[in-house]
Amino acid sequence: MSETASRPTAPLRARAEIDLAALRANVRTLRARTPGAAFMAVVKADAYGHGALPCARAAIEAGAGWVGTATPEEALAVRADAGVPADIRVMCWLWTPGGPWREAIDADIDISVSGLWALRELTDAARTAARPARVQLKADTGLGRNGCQPGDWPELVAEALRAQAEGLLTVTGLWSHFACADEPGHPSIAAQLRLFREMVAYAEERGVRPEVRHIANSPAALTLPETHFDLVRPGIAMYGISPSPELGTPADFGLRPVMTLSASLALVKHVPGGHGVSYGHHYVTPGETTLGLVPLGYGDGVPRHASGTAPVLVDGKWRTVAGRIAMDQFVVDLGGDEPEPGAEAVLFGPGDRGEPTAEDWAQAAGTIAYEIVTRIGARVPRVYVDEGGRRGE
Repeated sequence: MSETASRPTAPLRARAEIDLAALRANVRTLRARTPGAAFMAVVKADAYGHGALPCARAAIEAGAGWVGTATPEEALAVRADAGVPADIRVMCWLWTPGGPWREAIDADIDISVSGLWALRELTDAARTAARPARVQLKADTGLGRNGCQPGDWPELVAEALRAQAEGLLTVTGLWSHFACADEPGHPSIAAQLRLFREMVAYAEERGVRPEVRHIANSPAALTLPETHFDLVRPGIAMYGISPSPELGTPADFGLRPVMTLSASLALVKHVPGGHGVSYGHHYVTPGETTLGLVPLGYGDGVPRHASGTAPVLVDGKWRTVAGRIAMDQFVVDLGGDEPEPGAEAVLFGPGDRGEPTAEDWAQAAGTIAYEIVTRIGARVPRVYVDEGGRRGE
């Protein structure tokens, strides 16, 4: 990811404007909805495409006490950032054999463990480091991805307690993850919550004293207060995107989208009727018109699946992608309008100016808004906007 520290003197080809004031407001809103629970700001996948370090700092300023990452490399980068205070807890949960256990231990990162192989590699690293690791045991309560199966839980808990007695680790957390919290009333929600309580109770009865117990992701944090326990882990909601349209819009939850993706038109030209547009000529102009060239494509993370359907705001009007989205560019039919080259084309944003939202693009591409923002690539500079229009970090 590239960062633009101040407003450029000339328009950028394309830009993803990140509103840190909106992110802080979202964190405050989410904290108000989850009273009594600590707040983990999830910044995995470069903060869902928004920029991990600037977003982590902003979330901490708004009251987040934890930062969550998927990979060890993400966690180590957060911990190494001078803008993240030493007392902020950093956690990561996606490990593979031979991972940087020693580095994570030395960096005081909370390390998630789902199986004996990981626990054993971790304890070996702790012996070498001559300091205890901070460990969180993850239970698979029904998602079927990472996490320890209920039948294997007693052995994992027992071995973790033995390692803790040897001074090799401290079990700091017990946690799990929902499969269908974004589907109101789904029977798996109650089933997972019941099993989580049982697995937590088992571990605690045998002597585990966790600092935090947690299972609530964005949809659970917003709609299921009984799942909040000691810590909530909002991800997509922190960036102002609803985890599920069925649950409500961002505005329904008091959230504001943080990213606005736009580009400067590279060309505006007149073409006759019957003119094919882009690869395969899947769009042919119905009559004489003007075309605008938007210099963004699937090489920048714009989904090719949205060809011919996705909306773009140009010159105050919604336009539709005309024909196929190419690697570096796509075309919109301007219907005879003649904005100047360099005019702004807004793919998505909060919607305040009538522009499409990430959810609009998700529907056009047959996916979810998570993917729309997360896939925006490093070729698109992030321009950070703070309160009052100030840019930069």
